[in-house]
Amino acid sequence: MSASGDLASRIADALTNASTDVGVAPDVDALRRVANAHTGKGSVLVGLKSSLGSITDVEARKAAGRAINEALQTLEALVAERLTGLEVAAASAAAAGEAMDLTEHLARRSRGHAHIVTQAWERLEDVFVGMGFKVAEGPEVETDFHNFTALNMPPNHPARSGFDTLFVKYGSPGSTLLRTHTSPVQIRVMQEWDLPIYAVMPGRVFRRDTPDATHMPVFHQIEGLVIDKGITFAHLAGTIEAFTKAFFGSEFSSRLRPNYFPFTEPSAEFDVRSSSGKWIELGGCGMVHPNVLKAGGVDPEVYTGFAFGFGIDRMAKERHNVADLRDMYANDLRFMRQF
Repeated sequence: MSASGDLASRIADALTNASTDVGVAPDVDALRRVANAHTGKGSVLVGLKSSLGSITDVEARKAAGRAINEALQTLEALVAERLTGLEVAAASAAAAGEAMDLTEHLARRSRGHAHIVTQAWERLEDVFVGMGFKVAEGPEVETDFHNFTALNMPPNHPARSGFDTLFVKYGSPGSTLLRTHTSPVQIRVMQEWDLPIYAVMPGRVFRRDTPDATHMPVFHQIEGLVIDKGITFAHLAGTIEAFTKAFFGSEFSSRLRPNYFPFTEPSAEFDVRSSSGKWIELGGCGMVHPNVLKAGGVDPEVYTGFAFGFGIDRMAKERHNVADLRDMYANDLRFMRQF
């Protein structure tokens, strides 16, 4: 075989081997090593160029040189094509690893529920509305007149000291404060509503109490007020008994015990008892004091009335047998989800 013919065979073999190595390169780095091995210094194709001198025929030598250059160009094109494919595959793999799954997931709908105190509040309203009462509301920042004076507690009255009042503005006249009870709404109702009055007044109240198992500085009360002609203490007792059975159940009963409140006369505490026989104190009540009726613009010679009040928080506490009042405000979902 002539020198040119042998050279052509060696060029073809080198190109075949190089093409095979390029095709099986697993990644970009491996491909670059393959390309350097077949096209760089010391490679077969580059080394074949040194064999061109052994070809004496000028035209044959030129043809062999072109064949080597064409082989190198073909190999470079194969490397470039393979490099593009590997880079696209690497980019796709990286994108797949970083991609977010945007498939819509329809999780089970989570529903909340009213707080244990709110449940008691709403239930109390429902019970009293069912008994013929209307619901009234009043401001939480009150005047000294509505919170104390109109309720038969003038500035020097000793009952004021038992309220631990939080004042917004202190000084007579014109003192304003965070209401210590919902009784100021009774005065506003008497001043603003037409007679007769059958109303309940739920709301939030404030006192300088240290939190413990039975006390909170912010708590909730509900009060009832009835003013009409011919109202007696018997109507009060009957209303308390009807409420007790409607709210707690027919197995509960109520009783009244004499007590003192400056805004009612006579006054009483009321307790409830279940079938277990245990008596639980819930609140206070009594016949509206004539001075309170006058402060509300009601003639005590024509109208009489009764009032009662108790803590909504305590109602929730007793209804659900909660040991510590603070648990109801700790925002512990393990506790709240029980109710």
